[in-house]
Amino acid sequence: MRTFLYTVAAISLFAAHGASAAQKPSTYPAKGQTAAQQATDDTECLAWAKQSTGIDPAAVAATPAPASGPKGERLRGAARGAAAGAVIGEVADNDASQGAAIGATAGVVAGGRRARQNQAAQASQAQASQAQSLDTFHRAYGACMQGRGYTVN
Repeated sequence: MRTFLYTVAAISLFAAHGASAAQKPSTYPAKGQTAAQQATDDTECLAWAKQSTGIDPAAVAATPAPASGPKGERLRGAARGAAAGAVIGEVADNDASQGAAIGATAGVVAGGRRARQNQAAQASQAQASQAQSLDTFHRAYGACMQGRGYTVN
């Protein structure tokens, strides 16, 4: 019967708190609290942490990835490559248009590489920001639970 109560409490906590329940710190009763008391304390501490930090873990998890559309890197690369290629083509073959075409092609490739690097950096920064927000929320939750006599891991 006791295992059943723990299972019901765990399922209800997960359903009530969504994905954030799976990531929050583990808490263990250190002063003989019942499963019902732990469920109540858990709910109250999650609400307190959300109110005191201003962070909603469900909203943080649902934050969309940064826009990854083109930012003009390829176009700028093509323009730079065409300019450099025109100069080289004029000097080498007296044919600036041939050099510009080759330079523009190389510039598009270099601009694409730069675009991928910028997108990866933006995604990494967004992920770090989300992790920092969740860490702040979980520290507040853990402090609340410790204050109520639980061991927090």
